[in-house]
Amino acid sequence: MLIFYLFLTCVSFTSASLERYGPLSIALRMVKCEHRRDLDLDVSGIDVYFYDFQNNVMESFPINEAAQGILAIKDLDKVKKFFMFVGGFKSHINKNTEERVRQAFSHVPNSYLIIIDHSAYTNDRQGKKKSYERSVKYVYYIGKQLAQMLVGLRDGGISPQNIHCIGHSLGSQMLGHVGEKFFEATGEKISRITALDPAGPCFQNSLIHEQIRSGVAEYVEVYHCNAGGLGTTSVLGDIDFFVNKGESQPKCGTSLIPGIIDSSFSAKCNHKTCVTMWMASVAHPEGYKAYKCDKYKHFKGGMCSLNDRTIAGFWNPGNATGVYYFSTEGHKFS
Repeated sequence: MLIFYLFLTCVSFTSASLERYGPLSIALRMVKCEHRRDLDLDVSGIDVYFYDFQNNVMESFPINEAAQGILAIKDLDKVKKFFMFVGGFKSHINKNTEERVRQAFSHVPNSYLIIIDHSAYTNDRQGKKKSYERSVKYVYYIGKQLAQMLVGLRDGGISPQNIHCIGHSLGSQMLGHVGEKFFEATGEKISRITALDPAGPCFQNSLIHEQIRSGVAEYVEVYHCNAGGLGTTSVLGDIDFFVNKGESQPKCGTSLIPGIIDSSFSAKCNHKTCVTMWMASVAHPEGYKAYKCDKYKHFKGGMCSLNDRTIAGFWNPGNATGVYYFSTEGHKFS
């Protein structure tokens, strides 16, 4: 009891410190991480969902038939933009995140949306710890398979310049392999990869080639919402955006005994904010004003207001590099 009291009095609890000092942090450290490329794991159970909202078309395909199936869709316009979304651990085509993605892209003109459902390999049916460990083993193989699908689309006449991949959490880390394998196969790079709070556990201390990173696409943008918790703290992209502080988000507060009751809830809320924030920006061309800055306290204190600035979110022009901070204050998204 004395140790617990000292713990409470010595730690200044913010929603970010929950992930550093609470039970969630202990649980994450107990996860056994395995990154191997010699297991030859079968991922043929991935499902690919294709949406042409303008023509009210939805088709689904098993991964091994997806490229051929998409190319065979009647009146497919190969010069349109192809957006591909890859969710994270426990994602599924029928979950709220995927519905949010569909809603966000349903009014984007001259584009198609592809959503990947890899839940056959990344579900939590064995319990969260064992399931996450299993899911991490599959990250490379899922990424490799998705790259092969995109190579098939490219060979069928779709330019890599028209492909924009968006991932969340484990999905962001998968996209590192997608970009790498696509380049190995074609000598060309995907136009853009957007990594929304790339998974931290099992990745932020792993070798760089196991992570999303600059160089695997023409432009790699990384957003940090729960750095040090479920998201990585590593600076990885051509540009890294820290949302608010990058560790915790507004409206993801904690209880009176933080780290004991709701640290897991708070971390999930922070982590998912990267998706809600970015998808909300699709409908708002003004985006979020972001400032180049080396520390949050400098950004918060207004010391970076004269620095280089850009727009964060869907409308990021893709010409800025380095570390940027922005606030979501005044922006509404659920």
